Amino acid sequence: MDKEILEILKSMQTDIKSMQTDIKSMQTDMKLVKTDIKSMQTDIKSVQTDIKSVQTDVISIQQDVKSVKTTQEEHTQILRALEHKTDVISAEQENLKHEVAEIKGDVKGIRKDLSNVELITASNWSDIVKLKAVKEIY
Repeated sequence: MDKEILEILKSMQTDIKSMQTDIKSMQTDMKLVKTDIKSMQTDIKSVQTDIKSVQTDVISIQQDVKSVKTTQEEHTQILRALEHKTDVISAEQENLKHEVAEIKGDVKGIRKDLSNVELITASNWSDIVKLKAVKEIY
């Protein structure tokens, strides 16, 4: 019986040594896991910082887009105003063309009338010269 107890105790001692080795191995693994977790925490903090940076960039881009939209709307309004002004100028130009054509016609009429006045005046002078000549004779 003592032998049996001794063998059981030896077996138990072997099992305990094996368990101690397993526990040491587990402790080493846990240290590695802790290191990995710390590394992951650092990486997560870095990712959070990157996300905040991206959010700031997105906000900046949104503000830039709003600014571009505002500028585009202003340019559109200016363009519409210029188009309207161009239409007004074109209408005035057409009106001036008609007025110039009318004035041109009036000037031609005045020239014709002036030519007729010159002819009539020349004829009258001729008549006056003839009358003077007849008057001197009598």
